[in-house]
Amino acid sequence: MQTGMETGPWDAALEQLHAWDPAWATICRTMTTDPWVHGVLPRKFIELVGVGLNAACTNLDPDGTRRHIRAALAAGATRNEILMVLKMASVMSIHSCSLGAPILLEEAEAAGARPSQKVVGPTPACDGMRAAGQWNTAWDPFFELDAAWTDEFMATGVGIYASKTFTAKEVELLSIAFDASYTHMYAPGTRRHIRGALKAGATVEEVMEVLKLCVVQGVQACNLGVPILAAELKRMDEADRERAHE
Repeated sequence: MQTGMETGPWDAALEQLHAWDPAWATICRTMTTDPWVHGVLPRKFIELVGVGLNAACTNLDPDGTRRHIRAALAAGATRNEILMVLKMASVMSIHSCSLGAPILLEEAEAAGARPSQKVVGPTPACDGMRAAGQWNTAWDPFFELDAAWTDEFMATGVGIYASKTFTAKEVELLSIAFDASYTHMYAPGTRRHIRGALKAGATVEEVMEVLKLCVVQGVQACNLGVPILAAELKRMDEADRERAHE
């Protein structure tokens, strides 16, 4: 979804939707533009959430990412702010291990298979996170399986969350968007970050607005599919006319 739907690929899809189903197109536009209209979150932050949802490793929508980067820049976002969102969109992939490593340990034990005993060297990133109270016990299983790699991964994340690019509240709200997005739906992280956002001063309305942004992202199905459907209908019509003239 893009801000206000003023420019870009959504215009063509929306125009076609209005031609085919004006009532649904009108209410869809009203629903999807709601977060931009009511001012619960700043315009710039809305666009940064849009960048994150489209660029997330669970989505990777180039058109949506470009639209929201353009809109975020127009709303005053800096390069560093957008880059930070892209970094966050990358490291959410750790949830593959959050999900899979505990299952691997359980199934390995059931099968009588033991992981090889590795010599664990220094793990400064993980140690630092534990000392700062930032360690998540959900990471214990993959630390047990591969401490060195886990430390390498955590080193990529430490700088993100230690950065002052965003406030603690903004970091938590962005994290909610990543975890609650319909391409991810990672419940443990969603709960953890909602708790963190409220603790950092977010209002219930602000958290709900982030969840709404996740939902309106669903209109990308029309953004993608309506122009394709129109093109294919046109192709069939042209083919039928050609056959009629043969």
